[in-house]
Amino acid sequence: MLKKRIIICLDVKDGRTTKGIKFQNNIDIGDPVEMAAEYYRQGVDELVFYDIMASARGRGPILDLIARVASQVFIPFCVGGGIGTLDDIRSTILAGAEKVSLNSQAVKNPELIKQGARVFGNQCIVLGMDAAKDSQMPSGYRVYINGGRIKTELDAREWAQKAVELGAGEIVLNSIDADGTKEGYELNLTKMIAESVPVPVIASGGGGTPSHLADVLTKGKADAALIASMVHSGAYTVSSIKNELSKEGIPVRLV
Repeated sequence: MLKKRIIICLDVKDGRTTKGIKFQNNIDIGDPVEMAAEYYRQGVDELVFYDIMASARGRGPILDLIARVASQVFIPFCVGGGIGTLDDIRSTILAGAEKVSLNSQAVKNPELIKQGARVFGNQCIVLGMDAAKDSQMPSGYRVYINGGRIKTELDAREWAQKAVELGAGEIVLNSIDADGTKEGYELNLTKMIAESVPVPVIASGGGGTPSHLADVLTKGKADAALIASMVHSGAYTVSSIKNELSKEGIPVRLV
């Protein structure tokens, strides 16, 4: 049986790790390089680094910071934010990332997914999708871009399916409604997307306790759970979360 992955997200703004609730009111919580090193020591399976202001400010990824984070971790490392061209993908991978997350830029230019997958392989191309409830959409969820600031006319399920057809090898599914609340993942959204695509789906937004992760990895059908607030706050460590999941019979990589 494939092991479920625990992934920590570092949202980065102006070179510092930040955390907000429902994509708003972000506060500075530390140095991303030091935090990456600590989470690697704790046994996290993967690390995701999001430059949350890059697309909104119309700039590319901060390569020197990415390289410094990459130097501290020897696990899969995914980078998102401001990656809008093949050259951006190439330079991000050369800086030390194994994967790139395409979110706003993929919505604006879907061909970037296809081009990236063709040149670098599907395993390198991750669709980052920010979605929120909207009864006007066929699936009940609308896609947003630019850090949740701009709504699109894309339906979450339809966009996920199209992105996979174009070559995305994985989806990080961010629930705007649950983000930062620590009240549990959006199980309905996660299960719907996981059952609609043939690639791994990473649930993001709302993780507050190990039982929340257990729910989204089982009921929500997610392949991995992305966490931030629950470890950034010091309430849990990676090993304490994994031990709880293991007790529930969920296969995880123990350290």
